[in-house]
Amino acid sequence: MFLNINLITDNGWKTVLEKYFESEEFLKLNLFLTEREKNKEIIFPPKLEIFNALNLTPLNKVKVVILGQDPYHKKGQAHGLCFSVNKNIIVPPSLKSVYKKLNKDVGFKTPDHGCLINWANQGILLLNTILTVEEGCPAAHKNKGWEELTDFILQYIIENKKNIVFLLWGNFAKQKKELFKNNLTNHKIMEAAHPAPPYSHTKFLNESESFANVNKYLVEHQIKPINWELDEIAPRLF
Repeated sequence: MFLNINLITDNGWKTVLEKYFESEEFLKLNLFLTEREKNKEIIFPPKLEIFNALNLTPLNKVKVVILGQDPYHKKGQAHGLCFSVNKNIIVPPSLKSVYKKLNKDVGFKTPDHGCLINWANQGILLLNTILTVEEGCPAAHKNKGWEELTDFILQYIIENKKNIVFLLWGNFAKQKKELFKNNLTNHKIMEAAHPAPPYSHTKFLNESESFANVNKYLVEHQIKPINWELDEIAPRLF
């Protein structure tokens, strides 16, 4: 099979997902991916990086969730964190808009790369709702079973943790508000336009909710704030 539970290295996430990995829904997804691999399709990110969002941000360290849609579909870009690319890759337009917003909100120093591992190491879960894609084919793995898995992950966080900041950018991410049900008061939801140009990035830059508000909420709940800078070494929290 293409996927197995041992690709998840954090014991917290592994415990939560063990039974899901035995479910019929996951089996269908795994069979689909196995067939695509047999057909020599190039799948991104590399297999060992598919669950990077979970492996780099352990369950017991999650304090912020940024929700993306599916991975970048060009060679070398995707490495398992939404909006993030490897350091030797050109910064994508959506992430450039995020950097501009950060600069406006908190005086962020714009780096020459798009690698967001520093954020993941501080407790920001950078989760795409679809965790794989095929080369040159955006949304190729939409409606194949990833959405059910990532909804399960989001639902678990919503119901079992408190005072998490959820950043929902764009209409697709905003639809996930349905998962909160009676848990809206236990967390902070910050909605915004999607940062992708050309249609949404200006609106995204002018949203009233800011990255400063993320840290304000965390501090109010006695949670260590995020150091947004990417060229400074952010200490791991575990």
